[in-house]
Amino acid sequence: MRMSRVTICAAALLLAFPALAQSVVPTGTMSESVNVGYVMIPFTVIGDHGKPITDLRDAEVDLRVDGSPVPSDMFEKSQNAPVSFTILLDGSGSMALAGKMDSARAAIGALIAHHRPGDDFALYVFAEAQAREVVPFTENPGDITRALAKLSPPYGKTAFFDALATMPERSRLGRNPSRAIILLSDGIDNASSMTRGALAQQLQGISVPIYSLGLREPLDHPTEQMDSKKRPREDLSDIGLLNEVASLTGGKLYLGNTPQQIAEAVSHVEDDLRAQYLIGFAPTGKGGVKYRTISLKLNGRARAVRVRAGYLGTEPPLVAARNKHVERKRS
Repeated sequence: MRMSRVTICAAALLLAFPALAQSVVPTGTMSESVNVGYVMIPFTVIGDHGKPITDLRDAEVDLRVDGSPVPSDMFEKSQNAPVSFTILLDGSGSMALAGKMDSARAAIGALIAHHRPGDDFALYVFAEAQAREVVPFTENPGDITRALAKLSPPYGKTAFFDALATMPERSRLGRNPSRAIILLSDGIDNASSMTRGALAQQLQGISVPIYSLGLREPLDHPTEQMDSKKRPREDLSDIGLLNEVASLTGGKLYLGNTPQQIAEAVSHVEDDLRAQYLIGFAPTGKGGVKYRTISLKLNGRARAVRVRAGYLGTEPPLVAARNKHVERKRS
């Protein structure tokens, strides 16, 4: 389905990790290959009352890279299109506390209960090592349900950073262009070989949004940066980390551990993913390979935009440069 553009300024917000603090406005990110052949940019536009806007026109969206206008050669709407869901479940010992694993199972149950034709799901579980594939991508939700019933009780330490770093690439195994990683964890890490700063670098430019479901009421406000020397109690959650992961990738953090809160969170994730827009462009191959920020300027009814925060690659085709070249030829 063809899509539209908008023109109010809603620049993307990048909540960077402490090691890589940057500033942009409502947004998201993860890291693509250095040799980017095409930059695909999924985004969701939020209007009044926090509801996604589903009828944008392509003339309404102004795409910018590092603050300069960039022409997009595609603009499509994926409303109600099937989605490939990569479910990443924390199976470590801390999830056995405060009913977090029960809440995670309930959230997965709610997600697959609302599946639509063409949706596919994969289930990965992690604890002390990188995530292991429990169920490969399948269109049969029953495969996920049966696997959940056979999972071992939560055990061991948590290699959160190591596990999450591998998931964007694994999510590409899904058959649908619209993809999302559903992260069910308390955000506690006490076993990774990767550092928090290294994970932040891994999360620069990837086009797959991560939706974090915080399964415990937060001790701190979600947007507060956590001191890297502090460790949250294991019966609580590192909500700051879960929020940063979601924001970097264009996803969102949802909190809750009651059945009603979980159902509402899953419903919001579904609304977001069924109302995505896709724009994109091919980098020129010129200039140095570096991290380049992405932002969208929109007008009128748009209140916020959830979009990846950037990509790692060469220069984009800039509108200003193209127009200047045309003027020279005319003169």
